[in-house]
Amino acid sequence: MLPATASPSAVTLCLFILLAKVAWWLYKRLFARSPLDSVPGPRPTGNWILGHFKDLFHRESWRFQHDLYNNYGQVVATDGLLGRKWLFVFDPLALHHVLLKDQHVYEETEQLIQMDLLLFGPGLLSVLGETHRKQRKMLNPVFSVNHMRHMLPLFYEVTDWLKEAIQRRIANGPRTLDMLSWSTRVALELIGQGGLGYSFDPLTADSANPYGDAMKNLMPAMLPLMKYRIVLPLLCKYTSPCFRRWVLERIPWEPLQKIRRIIDTMDDMSREIYNAKMAALRAGEEAVVQQVSEGKDILNKLLQANMTASDADKLPDDQLIAQITTIVFAAMDTTSGVLAHILHMLAEHPDVQEELRREIISAIRANDGERPTYDQLSELTLLDCVCRETLRMFPPLVFLARTAVKDAVLPLSTPIHGRDGTLMHEVAVPKGTSVVISILASNRNRAIWGSDADEWKPDRWLKLPEAVTEAHIPGVYSHLLTFLGGSRACIGFKFSEMEMKVVLTTLLQHFKFSVPEDLKEPIFWNFGGVQWPSVGRTSDVSELPLKVELVRA
Repeated sequence: MLPATASPSAVTLCLFILLAKVAWWLYKRLFARSPLDSVPGPRPTGNWILGHFKDLFHRESWRFQHDLYNNYGQVVATDGLLGRKWLFVFDPLALHHVLLKDQHVYEETEQLIQMDLLLFGPGLLSVLGETHRKQRKMLNPVFSVNHMRHMLPLFYEVTDWLKEAIQRRIANGPRTLDMLSWSTRVALELIGQGGLGYSFDPLTADSANPYGDAMKNLMPAMLPLMKYRIVLPLLCKYTSPCFRRWVLERIPWEPLQKIRRIIDTMDDMSREIYNAKMAALRAGEEAVVQQVSEGKDILNKLLQANMTASDADKLPDDQLIAQITTIVFAAMDTTSGVLAHILHMLAEHPDVQEELRREIISAIRANDGERPTYDQLSELTLLDCVCRETLRMFPPLVFLARTAVKDAVLPLSTPIHGRDGTLMHEVAVPKGTSVVISILASNRNRAIWGSDADEWKPDRWLKLPEAVTEAHIPGVYSHLLTFLGGSRACIGFKFSEMEMKVVLTTLLQHFKFSVPEDLKEPIFWNFGGVQWPSVGRTSDVSELPLKVELVRA
């Protein structure tokens, strides 16, 4: 029996309802008043489709961001895509509500979740709710301080490889080296051995590991695609992975194909590592201890915990594989960028570099020639100041968005003047609003850090202003938002901090870094998913050329 066809009147009614919904949506976007209309911010662009998107997601967006953070107050409204408002927040009390008190109201944006899911799989960055809680619970113990202490000798061993590689290259005198490449390679090997029990790169050959190259190139390659991520939720909801893959392979656009190759490289390597680890675990303890790091790495501990977990807490294979890609990206790309930024700052401030070198060498001599223990690293005052100040000034992630899942109110510690001149002590946030956590703005907030907040001054950490300690910034690290706060704070920030300090103590003991005199253009740090350096403002090559020479005894 054939199904009855819909009558013309029913079809007309459906079309009418659809058009009415579209008209209502357009009306709300174009004409309806919003509580956010009174929040101060830059003048509208007149471009309803893109808004301020191009101003923000551009490699040279620093000037626009500087204007946002310093001229409108600690909550700023901008025009987002398709007529939506974006609310940039760096008021400490408002951040406390977004990240801690009301974090259940402000969830990761659907666009970001889908993008991370496509890039890394269902790992810690790309899952929500109960799945995220289970993954976090499983990972927390393996990032403990005690575990970090056990990994310190391994870290020193890898950084010795880096020292020897650089010594070979400057054996005949000072030479310009790409220190971004070396910081990336050593960061990959450190997370490889300490995180995965896997050696990617012994730092002997000139070329880096393809996995490391893929990770390093991921964020710069993503920038041209950022404006298209708004379609990801619909695309992923109404198409299958097989169909998306089939279409992807047939689109002749190089930026898209570059991302496809990068994702394939990351996924293939993560599966290879996972299969090797599982095979060793099934073979027994003897096979485990014969691996790199002798089974003390983060992934091995995670897999062992998962095997003994209850059925309710156990993670499936695809989530475990995704943790590999997620851990490597989070530990390598961000930490290598901060390391490179520290070396760049030290090259531009030779007096600080020399003072830090003296501190490191004195500590080693006082320790009978042995390098600092985990606790002794924390006692190196200037080293700590340099790391904290660089993490304050140059956080790898500049901002991160959340979506209000219901109507909410953000209280403010400092009132703002609305567009109509009224004093606002709180901001009404309609459901669906993109609330942007302004990490860079919080870290450089002049109301807290003072008029010199945009200057790199490590000695500010010797005596912090009272405004800093009284602000109660809701971050997990040293009054900063660099590693975020709340349930989605960076789980490996202690790993990252130890990694930076170990590399710096090794390098500065033996080498002096300076800016090459023959550079054609100054080194420029580009905005992106993660900041990256280039020679000049137009080069697409990620590099940090520094002159390296041996320290004279």
